[in-house]
Amino acid sequence: MTMNVLITGANRGIGLGFVRHYLAQGARVWACYRSDPGPLRDIASEALQCLQWDVTQDKPADFAEQAGIPDALHLLINNAGIYGPKKAAGQSLETVSPQTMHQVFDVNCVGPLRVVQCLLDRIVRARGVIANVSSKMGSSGDNTSGGCYAYRAAKAALVIVSKSMAVDLGPRGVRVITLHPGWVRTDMTDGTGLIDVAESVAGMSRVIENIADYEPGAFVAFDGRIVPY
Repeated sequence: MTMNVLITGANRGIGLGFVRHYLAQGARVWACYRSDPGPLRDIASEALQCLQWDVTQDKPADFAEQAGIPDALHLLINNAGIYGPKKAAGQSLETVSPQTMHQVFDVNCVGPLRVVQCLLDRIVRARGVIANVSSKMGSSGDNTSGGCYAYRAAKAALVIVSKSMAVDLGPRGVRVITLHPGWVRTDMTDGTGLIDVAESVAGMSRVIENIADYEPGAFVAFDGRIVPY
């Protein structure tokens, strides 16, 4: 059986890495981007469908059907996210604004919820998996440096939303997990980090593959370790 995979925020960084990984695994991939497909244009594969989808926008009831998303979706990876302003410029205690909080929260937490609501019937039909990409920066227990108010709060909220999804959807055969990709060298980190995209994606994909080894809604790092939150 060919696996159907949909990935948000798929035109760069970790999302693009997921696209390449699952295409190499023989899956059919729906790669979503906000406004510019970027490097997705250069991937020559009949198994790839590129789809413009801004996760901050509400969609009509027939959006998934009109977009050609299959009736059974085996894996949804909610990867789309933003960091917001840099810490000193707009996410310190003194500088963070309600507007920044709302904007980052809308993309990083409400966005994944919108996507799941839109695709829920298809995920349930496949008894599929939802993988929500958060960050260890959303862990209260790991926070020793403060700051980054909008990003931390939104990623923490996603962990809680993801846990509720796991509880609510478990009886319907859907498994949910929250992922920490590690400190990855991407545009978001200005090329800094401890690991590259390929290592992060390979690790998170192993976690997804072995989701039965974890509690529903667990918060798991790319290396398989549980993240305290």
